[in-house]
Amino acid sequence: MSWVQALGWAGSALLVFSILQARVLRFRVLNLLACLILVVFNAVLHIWPMVAMNVVLAVINLWFIRRLLADRTDDQAYTVLQVAADDTYLQHFLQVHAGDIARYFPHLGAAAPAGDRTAYLVLRGDETVGAVVVRDAGGGVAQVELDYVTPRFRDFSPGEFVYRRSGLFTERGFRRIVTPPGMVNPYYERLGFTREGDSWTAELV
Repeated sequence: MSWVQALGWAGSALLVFSILQARVLRFRVLNLLACLILVVFNAVLHIWPMVAMNVVLAVINLWFIRRLLADRTDDQAYTVLQVAADDTYLQHFLQVHAGDIARYFPHLGAAAPAGDRTAYLVLRGDETVGAVVVRDAGGGVAQVELDYVTPRFRDFSPGEFVYRRSGLFTERGFRRIVTPPGMVNPYYERLGFTREGDSWTAELV
């Protein structure tokens, strides 16, 4: 197999792999790389219509990537809506994503607990992208029991908005956040949280 053939196979495989991605940003980045590889492949073979098509697709991907990255720091991109822990829509949302929630929060179960818990839906426009369930542990400590984001939005920053910019915790008088213990693939370190045992903590100013 020549290097040109290998390049064509690699570009085609990456293109197919990109389509399988649930995360929007990851899909766009991988699709862009595949398009660039196929631009080179088709240019070497002088297949100019395919070169033109992949150049256009690469430009489209770049435009979407730029817009998606801009949304990561846009406070207007997300809204946090407080609901009761036994809210019907919240329970439906958690039930729909029960399998995925169980993967990342194996100790929680499918439904959010009621009682002294407060729940929040994280919205992007009219789409629900996540849910947060918080228990007041006393002494100004917010014990987060669920911090779930749907697969499509895990490359973005709903968590950063909730913890850093929404005012969700400080408005309720919390001075410290403790994350769920045993969470799979936690992302809190890049938000400035400190590891304590099986959880992450953050002090609020």
